[in-house]
Amino acid sequence: MEELSSGKCRILSGGTDFYPAQGERVVQDAVVDISALKELRGVARDGEFIRIGGLTTWTDVIRTPLPRCFDALKSAAREVGSVQIQNRGTVAGNLCNASPAADGVPPLLALDAQVELISKCGTRRMPLEDFIVGNRKTQRNLDELLTAVLIPRGMDEAASSFVKLGARRYLVISIAMVAAVILIDDAGRIAKARVAVGSCSAVARRLRTLESDLKGASARDGFTGRVRREHLDPLEPIDDVRATRQYRKDAALTLVERALNDCRENV
Repeated sequence: MEELSSGKCRILSGGTDFYPAQGERVVQDAVVDISALKELRGVARDGEFIRIGGLTTWTDVIRTPLPRCFDALKSAAREVGSVQIQNRGTVAGNLCNASPAADGVPPLLALDAQVELISKCGTRRMPLEDFIVGNRKTQRNLDELLTAVLIPRGMDEAASSFVKLGARRYLVISIAMVAAVILIDDAGRIAKARVAVGSCSAVARRLRTLESDLKGASARDGFTGRVRREHLDPLEPIDDVRATRQYRKDAALTLVERALNDCRENV
């Protein structure tokens, strides 16, 4: 923490984003390697939360027995690069890197995740939705370490799904991706719905109007018919080498419908 408090060093754990970002350049800054901090790795039940340590790898997420609401996160973990990347890349690194196409962000948003940040001044928590504020931009101060992601309990029995569109099946940056978490009550209706879309804005976004409109819908009748184009208004897709803005918007609509269908089939 002493080194971090100087604000003149960079944090290294898995290194799967750190080194590619350097390209041919030599590392000039001081680097603090935190990969040996075993206390920050693993998944545990922590009172009202399920706690995912910041140094937990994507392979750890895949292999750890978790409630069914984490199925979307496990699916996303399998999409984070190759198996070698999944073995090294960490949950905290994925969030702090803050790529608009980060596979782990939409399912964590759909789980209503919070992040825990520690510095010499103490500990603070904030919703993941507030933590990532732009392309490669977060609310983490230079002297802070993201030590854990906290998932509130209460949605353990919810069905969840993660769907992703890319130019090919494997090892691809997404054109659009969607995570959905749906909790059905005893009457067979949606009690809670959370839907998050990635790669269609500078930050992944929850579709809160859609979530509200889905509440009370019958799982028996199906609820994808409730999805309308205006539900995607919070998204701000761009044109780039992978897709046009309009294609991304069309793809996001289709992926939202598919994710909700997957949840309905798994109720």
